[in-house]
Amino acid sequence: MLRISRLTDYATVILAVLAEAPDRLQTAAALAEQTQLSLPTVSKLLKQLQRAGLVSSTRGLRGGYQLARPATKITAGDILDALEGPVALTDCSSGHGHCDLERTCRVGHAWQRLNLSIRRSLQEVSLAQLAGMDLGHTRVLALERDMKAAAAKPASRTP
Repeated sequence: MLRISRLTDYATVILAVLAEAPDRLQTAAALAEQTQLSLPTVSKLLKQLQRAGLVSSTRGLRGGYQLARPATKITAGDILDALEGPVALTDCSSGHGHCDLERTCRVGHAWQRLNLSIRRSLQEVSLAQLAGMDLGHTRVLALERDMKAAAAKPASRTP
């Protein structure tokens, strides 16, 4: 089963709160209170998000955390990479040389294609969309997908 970890889900919730007020510095304690997550969990996640360049911190009495770039420029893929590492459905989809069967395998290329499709999809969804802030863009993407799917279907002929 493909499933993100609970910590990745929590990190997304924290990022969504930060996205709501991008110019305001927020302390770990304030974020813990707003998200109903424990302070140690919030602190741990903020450190990981900072290391990944998704949030920035300011020290001092008036310090806190904020997004390192606009929510529209942070993708679901960025968040997953920061918390879980790059998406890899199988060993071979993470790159060449990671599987002993690579030379004789007939299915590796198909898994690599699927992995690439998932990666692309994750890069198409922004934090703003995850946080429900950019609904118009989501509708446009859905409309584009529907139009492509309709165009790919062969026209039905009536006798």
